[in-house]
Amino acid sequence: MSTLPVVAAVDGSDDSLRALEWAVDAARRRAVPLRVAHVRQYAHWAQPEVLAAGPADPRDDPVLTQVRTHLEGRADQPDTEYVGLEGAAGAFLPELGATAQLLVLGSRGRGGFASLLLGSNSMAAARDAECPVVVVPRPGREVHGEAPGGPGPRVVVGLKVDGPDEATLEFAFAEATRRGARLQAVAAYPWPAQPWMMPGEMPPPIVDQDVIEDETRILADGFLAPYRERHPDVPIQVIPAAGDAAGYLVAASRDADLVVVGRHRRRLLSPVHMMGSVTHAVLLHAASPVAVVPPAISAD
Repeated sequence: MSTLPVVAAVDGSDDSLRALEWAVDAARRRAVPLRVAHVRQYAHWAQPEVLAAGPADPRDDPVLTQVRTHLEGRADQPDTEYVGLEGAAGAFLPELGATAQLLVLGSRGRGGFASLLLGSNSMAAARDAECPVVVVPRPGREVHGEAPGGPGPRVVVGLKVDGPDEATLEFAFAEATRRGARLQAVAAYPWPAQPWMMPGEMPPPIVDQDVIEDETRILADGFLAPYRERHPDVPIQVIPAAGDAAGYLVAASRDADLVVVGRHRRRLLSPVHMMGSVTHAVLLHAASPVAVVPPAISAD
């Protein structure tokens, strides 16, 4: 079991305090320390080429003082460390993930435009951090579509049947185990089928959607089998989804404890971290916290 801390990034906003509460609970469930970090932004008029970046004294940081007061006196508080940094938050936040098992932050901070659904710092952390990143949204997000029902806690995971990511599935199962939750695996398949044809070619036979859905379910069950064995106490529901994977995941986020999605693997001709369109859409619109899981190092 990893003893690396859960890191909560705070900036004094209500969004970051909601993320802090989520991080406290996550550290408690994992029985690991909590690290609370605040990155003080440089003044907008300063010249970046003459600025130094690095640690600051956390005792002189009013945001960290606010957090200490907020957490003071809790009987079940995990061991907590406070870290103050000065510099560009978009650069520092992903680096915090190098020594963490989980990085938690709010969907919006104090800066930027209030109308944005996701802040640039949250996006940078989800895209670049080495550890899984949980983004906690503001309450009251409305989602459309029918959410899969059922009582009790629920973790949702996006499953790509044409290339499932082991790190994403393992994270989702482990989180469902910690929460005593059932796991819903949304397995999307393209529909309607639109085959490519060369001029003069005969059109392919009509594809039965029920057949495609059954094949998707069979593939998904096969990929999930080893995780079922390792996590026998987690009830699993496979949800074949025709077409829009992001739409199904966002709909499933209503009243969910967590939605888990993967981050793109690095590609040979683009050796940088990438955020897929489905993950991006889920971060923007999900009503529940969203965990973005980087691929395993061996898969890069």
